[in-house]
Amino acid sequence: MRRVTVFVNGTSKNGKVVAVYGTLTDLLSVATNKLGIRACNLYNGKGGLIDDIALIRDDDVLYVSEGDPFFEPQNDVRARDDRPGAHTDWLTLNIGGRLFTTTRSTLVSKEPESMLAHMFREKAVWGNKQDECGAYLIDRSPEYFEPILNYLRHGQLIINEGINLLGVLEEARFFGIEQLAEQLEVAIKNNQTPEDHSPISRKEFVRFLLATPTKSELRCQGLNFSGADLSRLDLRYINFKMANLSRCNLTHANLCSSNLERADLSGANLDGANLQGVKMLCSNAEGASLKGCNFEDPSGLKANLEGANLKGVDMEGSQMTGINLRVATLKNAKLKNCNLRGATLAGTDLENCDLSGCDLQEANLRGSNVKGAIFEEMLTALHMSQSVR
Repeated sequence: MRRVTVFVNGTSKNGKVVAVYGTLTDLLSVATNKLGIRACNLYNGKGGLIDDIALIRDDDVLYVSEGDPFFEPQNDVRARDDRPGAHTDWLTLNIGGRLFTTTRSTLVSKEPESMLAHMFREKAVWGNKQDECGAYLIDRSPEYFEPILNYLRHGQLIINEGINLLGVLEEARFFGIEQLAEQLEVAIKNNQTPEDHSPISRKEFVRFLLATPTKSELRCQGLNFSGADLSRLDLRYINFKMANLSRCNLTHANLCSSNLERADLSGANLDGANLQGVKMLCSNAEGASLKGCNFEDPSGLKANLEGANLKGVDMEGSQMTGINLRVATLKNAKLKNCNLRGATLAGTDLENCDLSGCDLQEANLRGSNVKGAIFEEMLTALHMSQSVR
C-alpha cells in the first residue's frame, strides 16, 4: 500500500498522510475529508498536474487545490493572499521601499471612506500592485506614512520629533483621511512661531550700534523699543520713523538730527536729551517728559515738531529757539522758562498750557489756541500781532 503526504495548495504546513488506493477520484475524496477543502486537482512538488493515480509513488508530497492553479509552497503574503477565497487580515505594505505590516481591518475600519479603506476593502477593484514578496506597493513617503498608520491603529495623532507636520498633512490628504487632516491643520497652526514683537533691549541695541560703522545710516524704522533704557546713548542721525519708543528712558541721549517722524514717544523720559535738528513730525509724545532738552542748533538747523501730539508734556527749561510747533497739540503742557524765540506756533493748540517765564520774542502764534494759557513772568512782552485768537 502506498501512502502520500498532502498539503493545501501553496502551503507546507498542517499536511496529512493518506493511503493511496482505488482511483484518483477516491484520493481526492480522502483529501477533501482530511484537509477540509473541496479537492479538485493534485500537483506534485514541481507544480505538475497529476491526472492518473498510477503516477503517484510512495511517500510523494502532493498539493491539493480547489481548482486554482499551483502555488509555490511558501509562507509569503502572495502565496496565501492570491488564492481565491483567501482574505487574510494580515498584510504587508511597501511604502517607498519600507515595509509596514498591519491588518486589513486597521486600514478599513477607522476611516472607511479613505483611499486606503477602498484599496483594501475590495482589492480586485483597485488592482493593487505587489512586489516579489507580495507586499503591496504604494509610492509615498514612509517617514510621513508611519504617523498615519499609527493613527489608524489607535486613533491618536503622535508625531515623533523631527517629522515635518506639513509632510504628514499632505499624506493624510492624499489618502483621504479627513479627520486626521483637520487635526494636523490645527497642530500646524498651534506650532507656528508667533511673530516676535517683543521690545529690543538696551543690550541688543548697543550690540547693534557697535556693529554699525559710524558713517552708515542706521535704520530702526518701525522697531519696538517700548520701555527700553536708551539713556546717554549716541543716537545721532538714526531713523526711528514710526518706531515704538513709548515709556523709553532717553535721558541725556544724543538724538541730534534723528528722525522720529510718527514715532510713539508717549510716556517716554527725554530729560536733558540733545534734540538739535530733530524731526518729530506727527509724533506722539503725550505725557512724555522733555525737561531741559536742547532743540537749538548753532548751525541754524531747526527742530521740526509740526503736527506732533504733545499733550501734557513737561518741557520746562528747554531751549527751543526757532522750533517748528505748527499745528502741534500742547494742551495742558508745561513750558515754563522755555526759550521759544522765533518759534513757529501758528495754529498750535496751547489750551491750558503753562508758558510762565518763557521767551516768546518774535514767536509766531497766529491762529494758535491760547485759551486758559498762562503767560506770567514773560521775559518779553507778547504783542497782539503775534496772536489773533
